[in-house]
Amino acid sequence: MDIQKLKSDAIELLKNLIRTESFSKQEDKTAEIINAFINERGVPTHRLKNNVWAFNKHYDAKKPTILLNSHHDTVNPNPGYTNDPFDPFVKDGKLFGLGSNDAGGCLVSLISTFLYFYDKENLNYNFVIAATAEEEISGFNGLELVYPELGPIDFAIVGEPTLMDIAVAEKGLMVLDCTARGKAGHAAREEGDNAIYKALKDIEWIRTYKFENVSPHLGPMKMSVTIINAGYQHNVVPENCTFTIDVRITEMYRNEDVLRIIEENIDSDVVARSVRLRPSFIDPDHKLVKAAIKLGAKPYGSPTTSDQALVPVPSVKMGPGNSGRSHSANEFIWLTEIEEGIEKYIKILSELV
Repeated sequence: MDIQKLKSDAIELLKNLIRTESFSKQEDKTAEIINAFINERGVPTHRLKNNVWAFNKHYDAKKPTILLNSHHDTVNPNPGYTNDPFDPFVKDGKLFGLGSNDAGGCLVSLISTFLYFYDKENLNYNFVIAATAEEEISGFNGLELVYPELGPIDFAIVGEPTLMDIAVAEKGLMVLDCTARGKAGHAAREEGDNAIYKALKDIEWIRTYKFENVSPHLGPMKMSVTIINAGYQHNVVPENCTFTIDVRITEMYRNEDVLRIIEENIDSDVVARSVRLRPSFIDPDHKLVKAAIKLGAKPYGSPTTSDQALVPVPSVKMGPGNSGRSHSANEFIWLTEIEEGIEKYIKILSELV
């Protein structure tokens, strides 16, 4: 397999993806591009909604399987763009365009890596590539939808921009909608039971509570009240006060256990929007981690959430590009990052297969 051809084809694929709008839930056209790109190289594909996946040529159900996954949806362009976000131009070695860094560079690099291994015989592992949708909104019609179609997975690489270092742990996420309940009354008289004051008591607990178990990779758990609403008139004591908690969960806790602790310590009603975005963790002695470190990758804990939260097997988050550029105006990725990313993915996986 000509690696230089893989690199040049990957960059052309990324340019085509940048040219094509693929906001979350509107990725049908980029799914078509990805599907056609893989088919044109003699690889049969599968598609469900806006997700595309394929298996290596000599797939053997008796062998363990490695999942290579990244997403092709994007956020809306940052208002600060001065470039056309859908014009994939190259300047000074940088490829500009919406989704170039998050996570187009990762996706095309993983597709190239899959193609490199596609028709190799006598591998120790199967490979499945999955280009999935709705990652940016943690949607239900992306990786979570197609994961059962991929067969048994032993471990995974989730492509996100990490400078090709490896996130061996990632925080999970719960969003909680809370309601402090009081009693309405006239503000001028000793009437009512002010729901704002009740909410403040709970919010102070959230602000100061320290979870006992601290992750060696991700540090302590974090809770933040990010939205609060109450009242409709200046002279009426509010009956209800609603507030939202953003909870970032480490591998030291199950989402359900964190929810129970919060419910037991505050008086407000608590409703979890979801408990499905779980923290991720892979054993530092896992062969994938060891192979990546051997080839220069640095392990770290990631505070941000990705589709890694939906992968129920050991996984690392790893890819070309820099997370700090994600969702930024005039987003870009260095061409050398893509080229080196393909090389590094192949070298790491070659240590295993």
